Amino acid sequence: MTATPKSLAADWRRARFALWPAYLVLILVGLAAVWPSLLATHPPDAVDLGSPVSGPSAEHLFGTDVLGRDTFSRVVYGARWSVVIGLGATLGALSAGAVLGVLVATGPRWLDEILGRVTDILLAFPGLLLALLVVAVLGPGTLNATIAIGCSTAPGFIRLARGQALAVRESGYVRSAVVLGRTPARISVSHVLPNALPPLLVFATVTAGTSIVSGSTLSFLGLGPKVPVPEWGAMLADGREFADTAWALAVFPGLAVTATVVAVNVVGADLRRRFEGRLLDGS
Repeated sequence: MTATPKSLAADWRRARFALWPAYLVLILVGLAAVWPSLLATHPPDAVDLGSPVSGPSAEHLFGTDVLGRDTFSRVVYGARWSVVIGLGATLGALSAGAVLGVLVATGPRWLDEILGRVTDILLAFPGLLLALLVVAVLGPGTLNATIAIGCSTAPGFIRLARGQALAVRESGYVRSAVVLGRTPARISVSHVLPNALPPLLVFATVTAGTSIVSGSTLSFLGLGPKVPVPEWGAMLADGREFADTAWALAVFPGLAVTATVVAVNVVGADLRRRFEGRLLDGS
C-alpha cells in the first residue's frame, strides 16, 4: 500500500512531536551541567548524619545517601561531570579523527597504509576494553577517563573522516584546485575538511551517548572522578550496596544516565535522517 502525502505528513508530525521530550531532557541536563544551583535543593556535599539512607520525601525528593546527603542535588550536580567526560571525549575524538582522517586521505600512501592498519587494530577491540587499557596506563581520574574514552572512539571518527575525505578529493572542485596549483595543505583546509565535517558532526551526536555510558562505567568501577565528586556512575556504585533497603540511591542516578543517553540517541538519529535526506535530495 502506497503512503499518501497526508499520511506521510502525519507521520512526520508524530515523529517531530516525539522529539520534544528528548530535547527537554537535554535542556534540563545542560542546565544542570552549567548552572546546577538553579535546580538543586541542597548543597551536594552537605552531610546530615541525622537522616542517613532515607527514602524519597518532601524535603529530599530522591532520598539521602549513607552520609545524609541529598540524592537529588547530587544527581543534579553529577550531570556536570558526566557531560564533561562524555562530551570532552567525543570532541577530542572528533578533532583527532577529522585531522588524522583528512591527513591520511590527502597525504602520502605510506601514511595511509600505516594509520589504516593501526585503525583496524584499534577497531578490533571493544570500545570499553580499550578505554580500560588506557586508564590502566594513565591511572584513574576525570581527565584520564576522558582521554581513555576519546582514544576508544577516535578510530571510528578516523575511518569515517578518511572515507569522506577520499570522496571529496575526487570531486570536480578539488580537481580544479589542483589544476590551479593550490597546495595540498590549502586544499585540505579550504575544501576537503569543510565538506567532510558535516557527517562527522552527525556521527558525534550519536557517539556522545556511548561516551556518557562509558564514562559512567569507568566511574562505577572507581576509575573516574575521585570521591566525593557526585558523578552518576560513582553514585550508582555507592547505591548498589543499599539496593534492598534504599532503592532510590541506585535507581535515580541510573535513570539520569538512561534518560540522557536515550535523548542524545533520539536527537542524533533525527539529525542523521535529516543529513541523509539532504544527501538524497542532492542539496
